[in-house]
Amino acid sequence: MAVHVIDGLELNVDRGPNWLFVKLRDKKTSRAKVPQIAEKLWSISSRHFIYRLVVELDELENVPSSWMEELAELQQRLAECGGALRLCGMSPECEETVSNQLEGTLTNHATRAEAVMGSGEFAVLPR
Repeated sequence: MAVHVIDGLELNVDRGPNWLFVKLRDKKTSRAKVPQIAEKLWSISSRHFIYRLVVELDELENVPSSWMEELAELQQRLAECGGALRLCGMSPECEETVSNQLEGTLTNHATRAEAVMGSGEFAVLPR
């Protein structure tokens, strides 16, 4: 597992088959100060040549509203490479922020496994 720290936010990167899992951990700093979170996630994804990314948010109390547009742009950038962006483990407050600002383009999944499986019309059905 690789660990990256940017302005007090720790990103723990775990590589799985065809997916990267990035767990965000707060190191007791204002996350609003973390610049260009999407660019950092893109850099990590590009470095591994894996464009399917699950961002685990279960250790964050809230997600700064400034991240919403960045995450939407990152999702589009990953999709252009045949990839995907999925979020999981958000608190109810985080989930409300995301759904209000992104209007359903990014949804919360309860677990890493559910995020990989997806939801809606693109969900992977068990065999």
